[in-house]
Amino acid sequence: MNVSLDDIRKAASLLDGAIVATPTVAAGRLSRILDAEISLKLESLQHTGSFKTRGALIKLLNLGAEARRRGVIAMSAGNHAQGVAFHCRRLNIPATIVMPKSTPFTKIERTTALGAQVRLEGDSLSDAAAFAHDLERRDGLTFIHPYDDPLIVAGQGTIGLELLTAAPTLEVVVVPIGGGGLIAGIATAIKALNPAIRILGVQAALYPTMARKLAGNSEAPIGGSTLAEGIAVKQPGELTSRIIAELVEDVILVPEPLLERAVNLLITEEKLVVEGAGAAPLAALLADPARFAGKRIGLVISGGNIDARVLASILMRGLASDGRIARLRIEITDAPGMLARVAGAIAAAGGNIIEIYHQRLFQDVPVMRADLDVVVETRNTSHLGDIVGRLEAAGFVVRQLGNTGSNGP
Repeated sequence: MNVSLDDIRKAASLLDGAIVATPTVAAGRLSRILDAEISLKLESLQHTGSFKTRGALIKLLNLGAEARRRGVIAMSAGNHAQGVAFHCRRLNIPATIVMPKSTPFTKIERTTALGAQVRLEGDSLSDAAAFAHDLERRDGLTFIHPYDDPLIVAGQGTIGLELLTAAPTLEVVVVPIGGGGLIAGIATAIKALNPAIRILGVQAALYPTMARKLAGNSEAPIGGSTLAEGIAVKQPGELTSRIIAELVEDVILVPEPLLERAVNLLITEEKLVVEGAGAAPLAALLADPARFAGKRIGLVISGGNIDARVLASILMRGLASDGRIARLRIEITDAPGMLARVAGAIAAAGGNIIEIYHQRLFQDVPVMRADLDVVVETRNTSHLGDIVGRLEAAGFVVRQLGNTGSNGP
């Protein structure tokens, strides 16, 4: 079964007033950094923080009365779960969500708070899916697939309609790919309205499932810990694969450091909190800026549900990468007043000490010497060099710990 522009327009009429018609905003700072005209479609501003709410609602609205009474079941570790649960509560449809046992508690809590019954089963999404299908058959429930369903694809395709209405002169649209429902719907809508627009997909390099399927390559390795867990799908859809093969020009694979850099840039330059999967389109631009230079580009920011601890780590690592936070190991004589001399040299250079550790017992240093590990805040890499120079001029041996080199634009 295919999905048509008429299907997507029908879905748009059903969604009207029930979801957020998310804004498309100009990304001025990113545009200057990457020498392109960049617009961001902010699906991260949906009620559940993700585009998944669109397709879920279209599927639920197409259920018959008996199916609604019996209820639905879905398998998900995050955004799809919340999208289904959110609308099931609105429509008074019983919802069961099967999640792997390893699902973070915050995601379980959010889904439960939306009124769904959460079942923790298995060690992986595949295990959870098998259990969900068992419950589907046993209890007569309707399975809500996260992506490989024409109604889901049509719902996600409404993003394409909104994007072209807001930014009709786009030349390129970049969309993250997990199972493929999002890009299949967007590509169907946009290519029907303006075939000249190029549609590019992006996947985490650790999970190149759609790229592998389209290339007919079954040998490419898949798996690992990725920041873009929302698109870490091991089995792409059959329907979505056919649509993508026809309408999508290329699938770009991005490594973890670029995903991290993209999340950091979106929050520091555009003040947007975005999850790894949502930042993947920007990571694609960072991977090959020359390919996109001078173009009018739309990036679909698919979600903003990032763990607060992960976000904090990314921001701190970004400061270290830019040389704005550094860890220095300073060798000193173990004598009164030495700590004050070090602090004075750093202060004289305009640095700010955040943390300091005085190591005497567990470092490979002579008994009459000690190491200071100092975490210092600076303005930039050049300023860090000034601080190190001031310490060395004062007679201290200084070594910078860790990698604070730039990760790119």
